Amino acid sequence: MLSTKDMSDGSGKIKPVISVGNQKLKINSITFDQTPYDEEAYNMVLHVESEPMKGSFQGFLVNKDDEKGSRYKGQVGRVRVSPYPFKDTTLPSGIEIKRDTEALKNLVFVAKTLGLRNELDVINAEDIFEFVESANGILSGNDIYINTCIAGREWENKEGYINYDLFLPRMSKDGIPLESLDVSSEESRLYTFDANKHVQKLKKKVIESFEPSKSNSGDDFDI
Repeated sequence: MLSTKDMSDGSGKIKPVISVGNQKLKINSITFDQTPYDEEAYNMVLHVESEPMKGSFQGFLVNKDDEKGSRYKGQVGRVRVSPYPFKDTTLPSGIEIKRDTEALKNLVFVAKTLGLRNELDVINAEDIFEFVESANGILSGNDIYINTCIAGREWENKEGYINYDLFLPRMSKDGIPLESLDVSSEESRLYTFDANKHVQKLKKKVIESFEPSKSNSGDDFDI
């Protein structure tokens, strides 16, 4: 079956990065990264990889500083586990949100999807940073592929091409963003990707035009 969805614009080559959509991925690592705009807010990021690509595909270097080193066999990407960063805050409704609790809830969901909940529950850590580091050693790098629905926010690069800031859509009664490969199609609750629901479109800047004044006053601007 032929498809152009993984091709880079203009080159015809398969992109080395994943995009939005339903995909089968594995987790290479998990990080807890401080946001550049708020030192109290953190994103939990899944560093994922697709199944090995065929043909003339050339993946990114595993170590970008080693030009002769090994390359990823599949497409890779950084996917935030939540559309929003984790931070201690109080909602307008008065509900308190705790950064560490929300981060742990998401790790539990990932662990259950991978079938590694018992292994996660063994961890005892002094703080959330130590916990995520320990969880990374358990939940990643084990070549367990899972079904995913990847959402994203569009952004435009310097060349004018659209890229995506990737994240998992929030789970709800309508579905979940990650699911084990063992779940049957009849029992599946995985979101079916829908661009209208799962992509935040880039807002184009509107440039207003100014019509010449039709006044006979001779002034440059009419007030």
